[in-house]
Amino acid sequence: MRDFLLYYGITAAWLVAGSGLLYLLIMAVSCRRMTAQLKSSTHSRFPEMAGSEHVPPVSILVPAYNEELTIIESVRSLMTLEFPVYEVVVVNDGSRDRTLEVLIEAFGLRRSRQAGFRRLLACKSVKQVYRNPQYPKLVVIDKDNGGKADALNAGINVSRFPLVATIDADSILEKDALIRMVKVYMENPEQHIAVGGNVRIANGSVVENGRVLQARLPRNPLAAMQYVEYMRAFLGGRLGWSSMNGLLIVSGAFGLFRKDYLIEVGGYEEDCPGEDMNIVMKLHQYMLERGKPYRILFCPDAVCWTQAPETLAVLGAQRRRWIRGTVWNVVRFRRLLFLPKYKVIGWLALPYTIVYETLSPYIRITGLAALVLYALMDMTRLPIVLAFLAANVLIGLVFTCGSMVMEELAFPNRTPARDMWRMIGWSAVMAISFDQLNAWWKLQGHLEYVRKSNSWGHMVRRSWNDDPRPGKKAESNAAKAQALG
Repeated sequence: MRDFLLYYGITAAWLVAGSGLLYLLIMAVSCRRMTAQLKSSTHSRFPEMAGSEHVPPVSILVPAYNEELTIIESVRSLMTLEFPVYEVVVVNDGSRDRTLEVLIEAFGLRRSRQAGFRRLLACKSVKQVYRNPQYPKLVVIDKDNGGKADALNAGINVSRFPLVATIDADSILEKDALIRMVKVYMENPEQHIAVGGNVRIANGSVVENGRVLQARLPRNPLAAMQYVEYMRAFLGGRLGWSSMNGLLIVSGAFGLFRKDYLIEVGGYEEDCPGEDMNIVMKLHQYMLERGKPYRILFCPDAVCWTQAPETLAVLGAQRRRWIRGTVWNVVRFRRLLFLPKYKVIGWLALPYTIVYETLSPYIRITGLAALVLYALMDMTRLPIVLAFLAANVLIGLVFTCGSMVMEELAFPNRTPARDMWRMIGWSAVMAISFDQLNAWWKLQGHLEYVRKSNSWGHMVRRSWNDDPRPGKKAESNAAKAQALG
């Protein structure tokens, strides 16, 4: 038993050290890429893109299921973007609440002929299309419930333009987010087939008229730790993977795609719990198998704000679904592993995801159990255990501080100094609590995958109109929609 524990401890230590070193390398690449991208933005070849007739039009797809509390503010945000030509396609995926009704009331929508609908991709039956000439950019589709992937396929079928952007119904974009993302695409439109945006947590921030007026670190502890987690993942991780063309996921909350390639790969797969990772993996596979040059990129200054769960029950359901999606896609694309033609995807990105994302909960949970056994069997001393835990906290702090530096480079003076210190504090708390909870939820997600559970979970929404500033009251949806007329 002692020998087993000893060798296991050595193996686990090497895995942890390898993970930390690889993540530091990815963060260093991210920082370098951030600096280069900021220089590119300063000397952009497209300084007047927002009003240019040469900018390709975009169809923004908004799948919505039971989103009556957030959908109006999200749509209002999208209707006032700084972008020349675009449409907003809201897909009501058989909502059981008043999502469709509040859209009809707020924007005066009327039934319309299903002109332009082409069944390019398989999807559930579309019952009705709604429009209002006063809002020519807005199209609302009412369809039978089929899940998010199915709703996105329906949106692609209705969309008119060669580029499609996907955004969650509980999210809002900054006014220049889409133009920044399309700028990245236009730098090489033949090869840049997908671009991911930077998703941030909006809980606790001041939101008015579909805009985040003042970004704040959430007061809710769970939301605050997710704020730090998202910042690490997007700025410290995805930017680096993007530089190596090894990005395996473009967040469903905000992504841009060439529609022709989405159709070529067959669109989004039904019943896939991780549709955002799935579509990106399909694009990688399609392009690599045909030897076509391509890039799937991340745009750090194209910001999308979303709501994060504030209770353990809702957050746990979300994380179980996420890991089910990861496992589903790892199994689905396992044949890409270690074959020369799949390059960075097969040799680095996918193996990293398997070892440090999919299998990490087993390493973390059993590692903690091993530490307890070491202490019980007198194989180590308390100072060594404490040193190990301190190193774990320190690694998290390094990642957090590195991500904060990149955020300050991209968005100078956006984050108050007080919030920065709070983020450092929450980073330390995450290392001894949140990370272990995440590992436990991942283990549960693995079990749900084995049992073939397809539960989506229930996200409790809060209206964007619930302004955290004292004395602020929400306007009615209909009154706010009038402002767009």
